[in-house]
Amino acid sequence: MSQLDLARLQFAMTSVYHFLFVPVTIGLGFLTALLQTGWHRTGRTELLRLTRFFGVLLVINIAVGVVTGLVQEFQFGMDWSEYSRTVGDVFGAPLAMEGLAAFFLESTFLGLWLFGWDRLPPRVHLATIWAVAVGGALSAAFIMMANSWMQHPVGYTVDPSSGRPRLDDVWALFTNPVFLRGYLHAILASVVTGCAVMLAVSAWQLRKGSSPTAFHATARLSLVVLVPVLLVAMLVGSELGVTEGKYQPMKIAGAEAQWDTCQPCSFSLFQVGGGKNDMTPTRIISVPHLLSLLATNHWNGQVLGLNAVQAQYEQQYGPGDYVPNIFVQYWAMRVMAYLAVVLLLVGLWGLWLLWRKRLGTARRFLRVAVWASVLPFLMNTAGWLLTESGRQPWIVQGIQLTRNGVSPSVGTTTVAISILVFFLLYAALAVVEVVLIARYARKELSPPPAEDAPVPALSY
Repeated sequence: MSQLDLARLQFAMTSVYHFLFVPVTIGLGFLTALLQTGWHRTGRTELLRLTRFFGVLLVINIAVGVVTGLVQEFQFGMDWSEYSRTVGDVFGAPLAMEGLAAFFLESTFLGLWLFGWDRLPPRVHLATIWAVAVGGALSAAFIMMANSWMQHPVGYTVDPSSGRPRLDDVWALFTNPVFLRGYLHAILASVVTGCAVMLAVSAWQLRKGSSPTAFHATARLSLVVLVPVLLVAMLVGSELGVTEGKYQPMKIAGAEAQWDTCQPCSFSLFQVGGGKNDMTPTRIISVPHLLSLLATNHWNGQVLGLNAVQAQYEQQYGPGDYVPNIFVQYWAMRVMAYLAVVLLLVGLWGLWLLWRKRLGTARRFLRVAVWASVLPFLMNTAGWLLTESGRQPWIVQGIQLTRNGVSPSVGTTTVAISILVFFLLYAALAVVEVVLIARYARKELSPPPAEDAPVPALSY
C-alpha cells in the first residue's frame, strides 16, 4: 500500500473508533440530564439513583472518548501536514473554538457535576449536567462545522500571494447548508444512540429482575424519546441528501451506482455486482421515482449520473478520476437506512408493549433490545463512510485533492508502524471500555440515601 492509502486507513480507523463514543456522550448526557430534572421536580428517589447509575456510564464513555479524540487532532500534523498548511487558516478556526469553548465548558461542568452533589445547591447542580450536555453538543457543532466546510467550502477567499484559502466570513461557516442539516442529523443520531444504550441496559436489568420499577422508568423514557427522534432523524437525513445532491452530485450518484443521468430515477433495494468496473449491475426490486424524491424532493426530479458529473469535473478541474468508491457508497447508504428501519420497528414494538403494560415481562423483547444497541453504532459508521468516502478524491471539495494533502516528510514505514501502535492502543482501550461498561451496567442500583442526608459525590 502507498503512503496515501496507509494515511487514509489510519485516519479512518481512528475516526470510526472515536465516533463510537461521541454519540453516546451526547445522547446519554441529554438523557441523564432529563433523569436528574425529573428527580429535581418530583423528588422521586429512584430517579436520583438512576441519574447516578447512568452518570457513571456517561463518565466512563467521556474519559475514553477524550483520549481517542486527541489522537485525531495530532494526525493533522503527522500525516496530513500539506492539508493543514493549505487550509489551516480556515479549518483551524472551528477546531480552536471547539477546544477553547465547547471542550472546556463540557469538562469544567462535568467536574462540578461529579463532585458537587453535596456541595452545590440543587438547582445549580442540575444546571451543571445540562451544561455538560450542551457542551457536548457544542463540541460536535464545531467539528461538524469544520467537516462541512470540507464538503462545501464557504466564507473564504484565496490569498493571491500564497494561493491558500483564507477565512473572511466566519458567519458563513455557521450558515453553511451542509452544516445546518448535517449537524442536526448528527445530534438526532446521537440521541438515538443514547436511547438505544439506555434501553439495552434497562432491558438487561429487567431481565435480571433488578429494581424493576426503576429500570422500567428508564426503558419507558428511552422508548418514548427513541421513536420520534429516529423518525425526525430519517427525515432530516433525507433532506441532507437533497443538499448534498446540490453541492456534491457525485456522492448522491455514487450512493445509487447511477452511471447515467436519469429522470425520473428509481431506487434499488439491492444490487448484484456494481463498482467502478461494473456499470451494469443487476438491480433487485427497484422502487420507481424514489431516488428522484430522495435526491431532489421532486417526484420526477433529475439526478445526474456518475459519467455526467465526471465529465463536468474534468472540464472544471482538469483530467482525473473523480468517481469515489461506488461499492462503499452504495452499501453504506443502505446499511444506514435499513438498520434505521429495523431499529424503528424495535422501538415501535417496545411502545406497543409499554401500552399493553407488558414491557417489563416481555423477555423476548428485552433480549432483542439488548442486541439492538449495536444498530446505531453500525448506522453511525455507515453514515460516516457515506459522507467521507463520497467526497473522494477530494479532501476539500474543489480545492485540494486527497493525494496532495499528505505529509511529504513521513514515509510509508512510519505510517505503517503508527497504524500498528494505534491499533494495539485502541484494542487495549476497547477492552477497558467494554469491561468497565459491562461491569457498571450490570451493577445493582445504589441504595437510596437516608432521608435529609446529603447526596455524596459519585463513586466508582
